[in-house]
Amino acid sequence: MTVKDGWRGRFFEDFEVGDVYYHPLGRTVVAADNIWFTLLTQNTAPLHVDHVYAAQTEFHKPLVNSALTLSLVTGQSVTDVSQNVMANLGWDEVRLPNPVFEGDTIHSVSEVLEVRASKSRPTVGIVTVRTAGYNQAGTVVITFRRSLLVYRRGAGPDVQRPALDMFGSETATEAPKP
Repeated sequence: MTVKDGWRGRFFEDFEVGDVYYHPLGRTVVAADNIWFTLLTQNTAPLHVDHVYAAQTEFHKPLVNSALTLSLVTGQSVTDVSQNVMANLGWDEVRLPNPVFEGDTIHSVSEVLEVRASKSRPTVGIVTVRTAGYNQAGTVVITFRRSLLVYRRGAGPDVQRPALDMFGSETATEAPKP
């Protein structure tokens, strides 16, 4: 049996300025997401959790917590941008041009803006991307720039995977090494 490794994300050497990644997963935001995130972060604004209050605003319904929108869209980009991250360096120019409402399905896309070697850390490089999140109608709901330290191929920690006897074979197969 041939064992093939699954997608392990990009390493520093894989990034090129101008590359665009349409992130594969979308996510419908439901009321529980908005309420839980708002409570978890101790945000007391009734606009996110009180339907009666929100009905009196120009939106007539609760807005999804903008920090949830930032977290969701950042999370969607991990598969393509930061699966092999050493550390995030920061988010800049965060803009929320349109609201997100419960029931909206959010997708995202990132463009590589800058790629450079780290002067102080030889095992990583610095990657800067611009990411946009958009709803089911194609309306942009968030944009931001994010800079991060990404491991060079072979320089980061290994994901530990034990040998498995998944299919009842007589000998277990070892997970492939990157």
